[in-house]
Amino acid sequence: MLADRLKDYHIVLGSVSPRRRELFAALGLEFDVADPDIDEECPASVPLAENAVYLAEAKAAKLWGGLGSRHILITADTIVLCGDMLLPKPGSREEAMGFLRLLSGREHMVITGVCLRSAEKQRSFSVETLVTFRQLDDDEIEYYVDNYCPYDKAGGYGIQEWIGYVAAERIEGSYFNVIGLPVSRLYSELKEFVK
Repeated sequence: MLADRLKDYHIVLGSVSPRRRELFAALGLEFDVADPDIDEECPASVPLAENAVYLAEAKAAKLWGGLGSRHILITADTIVLCGDMLLPKPGSREEAMGFLRLLSGREHMVITGVCLRSAEKQRSFSVETLVTFRQLDDDEIEYYVDNYCPYDKAGGYGIQEWIGYVAAERIEGSYFNVIGLPVSRLYSELKEFVK
């Protein structure tokens, strides 16, 4: 069992996302939480599809200084790509509605990058999930934006909320990845990491 392999380590999840904390806790592992508090901007030279891994690694670099030899640090970042457009966390009601109008009736890619770091090594990976939304009416978009909290979510939506129930017609890949943490892949990667 993974918990047995990790019993001599102190696990730190570098994320303030309540969804990530909940998903990681479901693995049955003890962990502490740290806030990476970084600027989530990537250099223009980083390809859009690699932004999530870049940011996960930047979070790990920011947090590692305060950790020791028996720590394992896990950081993650999730991005939403619609065509060749990166949809970050919306900064306003209008931007959130604009993102959902853009996603309406289309497919988009959700990519979560994850970085595992210990005193001896670092390993990064990403997981992609293709999500297709049905066509949304403006009143549905307004209802979601006004009654939920799209501002702390890449792309301006949470698949686990009302919008996911009524809009997501198809999901190809990990559902949990869309929430913000590909837990199945992370579990497998952790097993390899502490072999």
